[in-house]
Amino acid sequence: MLVALGIGLLIGAERERRKAQRPATAGLRTFTVAALLGAGAAAMPQMWMAGLAVACVTTLALVSAMRRRTSRDQGITTEIALIATTLLGALAIVQPLAAGALAVLIAIVLAARDPLHRFVGQTVTAGEVTDVLLIAGATLIILPMLPDRQMGPFGALNPHSIWLVVIMILGINALGEVATRLLGAKLGVPVLGLASGFISSSATIGAMGAWVRANPGSLIAGAAAAILSTVATYVQMAVVIEVTDHRAFVATIAPVGAAALAALVAGALFTAQAWHRTTAEPPKFSRSFNLVMALTFAAMLALMLVAAAALRTWFSGMGLAAASAIGGVLDVHAAAIAVASQVSDGTITPVEAVVPILIACTTSTLAKMLFSATAGTRAFAARVVPAQALMIASAWAVALLTQS
Repeated sequence: MLVALGIGLLIGAERERRKAQRPATAGLRTFTVAALLGAGAAAMPQMWMAGLAVACVTTLALVSAMRRRTSRDQGITTEIALIATTLLGALAIVQPLAAGALAVLIAIVLAARDPLHRFVGQTVTAGEVTDVLLIAGATLIILPMLPDRQMGPFGALNPHSIWLVVIMILGINALGEVATRLLGAKLGVPVLGLASGFISSSATIGAMGAWVRANPGSLIAGAAAAILSTVATYVQMAVVIEVTDHRAFVATIAPVGAAALAALVAGALFTAQAWHRTTAEPPKFSRSFNLVMALTFAAMLALMLVAAAALRTWFSGMGLAAASAIGGVLDVHAAAIAVASQVSDGTITPVEAVVPILIACTTSTLAKMLFSATAGTRAFAARVVPAQALMIASAWAVALLTQS
């Protein structure tokens, strides 16, 4: 009952504030009573009482909406919120935590009316709405239908995971357009690349390559984003190694940190160049082109997974170095965890873990070079490939110095 009271007061307070700005029929007291009505009806032994209470409130809300048809406010948000408050009051009897959480979310949405309307009406373009619908269809319609298990040649392909890569690339491209329009290509794209790298650096490189191919004038900004995405790769690697085994982290932090530092420096240099060279006018995205590039990237990734799984099957007795090389193509973080786990088990020493981890990083870097060369233009690859080579060379150089 107390949760129901809080729900009514919370949503009612927001509606009361809105009522002061624009005439409405329901305010603080109405919402509080509606929530308690729903709670009281749900607490009764007659199960149909809750349905009757909701039906009565719904009828009153419809009458209120019809009476306000001639006013300037044609919305029915208050009426819908009143019905929802009654339902949440009833839900509070059986699931108070869920009811309270939903009430907070509803209050947030109601209070954010002006920013949401401004964002949708003025900030987001019609093309970006199309992007959202495309991504929503790919996520909510296609993704659930795909099997989430290993299948295909050598059991290497997981259709669910591969389609997630397509969704990530489409999402990164969509966010890229918003970021460039709000912050400009000079800064928005590199910042997006750094953030997207924590999701998938390879997908980010593929997305930036497609973006540059469609917008050659933003070459430097796209290259900066692709390079900065690799910073996230090495930061995540250091974290997962530390979580798996601290001794392995201590042994590998110098080369891994050197690679991350090289990526950060190279990305910062390209970002500085983009600030002076990139036009301030937001680039235009070709949505059909982005979809084709996302599908092409996914197909190429599938071929690499099949090849790596084939090598692993044919050479099942391979050593740790060969396993790390193949693992770097499949998932460099998983490969690093596997090596660090052997340190934790005492199978290898912390020093012996450095080379296998760097081998995994090397094959992962080679895969990113291939992605940059196939997804982007030659000019894009000419900037991203040397930067990737610099990162892995820095890691090996520091490892040799520390080992010696």
